[in-house]
Amino acid sequence: MMMTLGMFVFETQSLPYQQLQRATQWRHPSQARVGQRPAYQFTGPGEDTIQLSGTLYPELTGGRMTLDDVRIMADEGKAWPLIEGSGRVYGFWSITSVTETSTVFFSDGTPRKIEFSISLIRVDDSNFQDFRDQAANNQDAAIGLGLYQPRRNGGGGSLA
Repeated sequence: MMMTLGMFVFETQSLPYQQLQRATQWRHPSQARVGQRPAYQFTGPGEDTIQLSGTLYPELTGGRMTLDDVRIMADEGKAWPLIEGSGRVYGFWSITSVTETSTVFFSDGTPRKIEFSISLIRVDDSNFQDFRDQAANNQDAAIGLGLYQPRRNGGGGSLA
């Protein structure tokens, strides 16, 4: 597993991305001043976007139906947790666009090569805190049932 967005799993057999590009902004609005340069004030985080792009070869990986699954998720307009295969949690993200370019076709018009790009935008962190709390509660419950063994050095753990 490379990454999950909600229940959608990015993996080499489904939708393997070859590039992940992230752009994070911070807000510094200006205030004009007479005879001086503008004054700037830091007002907090701005937009945080991720673009996943890659190439599909439907004979080996996912194809148009896989991209349609992502479009169905986007149609719902929801924010989804984005979690890397390493366990890194990026927060909650919404799908803002899906683009695809099909080339090299079979005689029936089915593409043999599909280049794609999926754009995501980070949304309110309040959902992320709820998600983090729920994960901590689930971990506590698993420890209580003897299903999870925390590591002694404080990092991660393993299922019993």
